[in-house]
Amino acid sequence: MTRVIDPVRSEHTTTVVIGSGLSGLAVASELSRQGIQSIVVDQLELFGPAPVSRNHEFSEPGSLIERGEILRVLRHYASSHSLDIRTRAKATELSISPAETERWTICTSEGVISAENIVLTRCAQSQLRRFLASLGIAIGRDIMTAIRSLGIYLVGVGDAILPSTREILMQAKNVSQAICQNQLNDQSRRSVLA
Repeated sequence: MTRVIDPVRSEHTTTVVIGSGLSGLAVASELSRQGIQSIVVDQLELFGPAPVSRNHEFSEPGSLIERGEILRVLRHYASSHSLDIRTRAKATELSISPAETERWTICTSEGVISAENIVLTRCAQSQLRRFLASLGIAIGRDIMTAIRSLGIYLVGVGDAILPSTREILMQAKNVSQAICQNQLNDQSRRSVLA
């Protein structure tokens, strides 16, 4: 079934973050600190429910309290810095964009967003491989290098156990730095070509 999207609701951003929980808010906050525009949408319906993790069963009560406190701080940062967080918008389709400036077209329940990068926060690597295969993209063993070349970044993603809060925050920082560096490289390439 082909969806017809209202072109009036079409917009552009540097990065779309899919997932509005701890991982999504952490990466959106880090991107904001780097001066990178992003839009956060709630989830990617394409992958179905998020993988179940047993991580919380092994967590000490203090770490759950810490996670809740960090989430509260991230929500406050998002609110006070007017980050574009759309908790009611669901990503329904991702496709590679035919335009040279944007790599991705993200259909959401609220319209279409074109972006140079996407950050996924709630999918297992097996789901990601199936998604890429559906686009006709074959990924070898080094999945991380391959997906980064496509403008796909992962934060808080795993096959079995979710990363710790500290690991998620480090992943968010590393991803935002990589996206920022790619933006700088793209700008310098465009200025050389001009």
